[in-house]
Amino acid sequence: MPTTAPPPSPSLSRSRRPALGVLATGMLMTVLDGSIVTVAMPAIQGDLGFTPVGLSWVVNAYLIAFGSLLLLAGRLGDLIGRKRMFLAGTAVFTASSLLAGFATSPEMLIAARFLQGAGSAMASAVSLGILVTLFTEPRERAGAIGVFSFTGAAGASLGQVLGGVLTDALTWNWIFFINLPIGIAVFLIALPALPGDRGLGLTAGADALGALLVTSGLMLGIYTVVKIETYGAGSARTLGLGALALALLAGFLVRQATARNPLMPLRIFRSRSVLGANLVQMLMVAALFSFQILVALYMQNVLGYSASATGLAMLPAAAVIGLVSLTVSARLNSRFGERRVLLAGLVLLVGVLGLLTRVPGRADQADYLTDLLPVMLLAAGFGLALPALTSLGMSGAKEADAGLASGLFNTTQQIGMALGIAVLSTLAAARTESLTASGRPVPEALTGGYHLAFAVGAALILAALAIALTILRGPKGSSRPVTAGRGTQLAGL
Repeated sequence: MPTTAPPPSPSLSRSRRPALGVLATGMLMTVLDGSIVTVAMPAIQGDLGFTPVGLSWVVNAYLIAFGSLLLLAGRLGDLIGRKRMFLAGTAVFTASSLLAGFATSPEMLIAARFLQGAGSAMASAVSLGILVTLFTEPRERAGAIGVFSFTGAAGASLGQVLGGVLTDALTWNWIFFINLPIGIAVFLIALPALPGDRGLGLTAGADALGALLVTSGLMLGIYTVVKIETYGAGSARTLGLGALALALLAGFLVRQATARNPLMPLRIFRSRSVLGANLVQMLMVAALFSFQILVALYMQNVLGYSASATGLAMLPAAAVIGLVSLTVSARLNSRFGERRVLLAGLVLLVGVLGLLTRVPGRADQADYLTDLLPVMLLAAGFGLALPALTSLGMSGAKEADAGLASGLFNTTQQIGMALGIAVLSTLAAARTESLTASGRPVPEALTGGYHLAFAVGAALILAALAIALTILRGPKGSSRPVTAGRGTQLAGL
């Protein structure tokens, strides 16, 4: 019979706050680094002599390393200890940030960015696993996940503004040097703040062949996706590499089904909450690429906003997402259950992308207060959806698999991001090219491309909504979280 755990004592809750602060700051540093570099790209290109094609690898090297190593890092965290993996990842990320700041050639910067991605994967893969094993009481866990989600949203928006300020006021090198004091502080505070764990031991899942298959498959798959815009979705190169990546990942799944000590026990997918949450997240993140990136491009390329003005124009979205994540999401999740809150958030996100399909194609027809501010405010849906989705994605995993579930959840996020970049940007570019060829003015042609991407993004959110309604649908009864034995389960899933 499920029993309700007693509420944690105030002193125990206070003792966990430094740990939550360390995990949230580590997330902030990772997300900040992912967005801060985009604004500094022109300065990096001019200083180091990147070619236009080579410049994309400042982003791609990080993305490929980060996305392909998350799953492996998450499982290794379960085996050798999640605290050890977090500390090692923080150290690698901080040291490689110093290397990136001192880069004197394109090759040196790309190598440093690859190491940054590896360090980020090591730390990020186990962060959620540490969090959910540290905060086991449902209401307390919901609040901790709200804080964790807020730092992710804040880092994305803050990075765009901070990147422009540091590049203009100092040099592009400082977008990497800023990680040094943050990384050192996170490492030193994490030593006493994070709970120690011995891990299961490498003999419980030291599957070298499985590790090779999944890492190479994900790395090749993400590389293939990010290069679609260069070679085309139907090219022989894209289809060949994509088929090879799928074959490697299929081989990994076969290996996990037959290995004595699998790297990723397939039992994790027996949980409908784990399976459904990861599918929903992949679609949602792919769709929201159109909001995070294409809206910024629309402001600059069509409306004529500067980089700093664009960052400021996006701040209301970050503010409302943060407000909802920190003050509302935990209470709503506790009262109505994560599934219902997720559905409400997804409906709001459909509204966000629906409104964006109607933005004007000329600067003299657009008004920020009527055309864009409502979009920014409806982004509150992200503040509802992400904490609920995070809880669902972690709730079905056993404590021994918490690092694996955390790595898997982060991996699907990166796959969704890569798919969003490849698919939506390619569709927008093709539509723009078609409209330009037909004689439409460049701003209107660009807007037409963005409109198509926003519409496809809305369709992806609707698909995520359908999955949430079906796969995340559980037995009749309350959908409020209760505790049952080890860990937290959701009765309505």
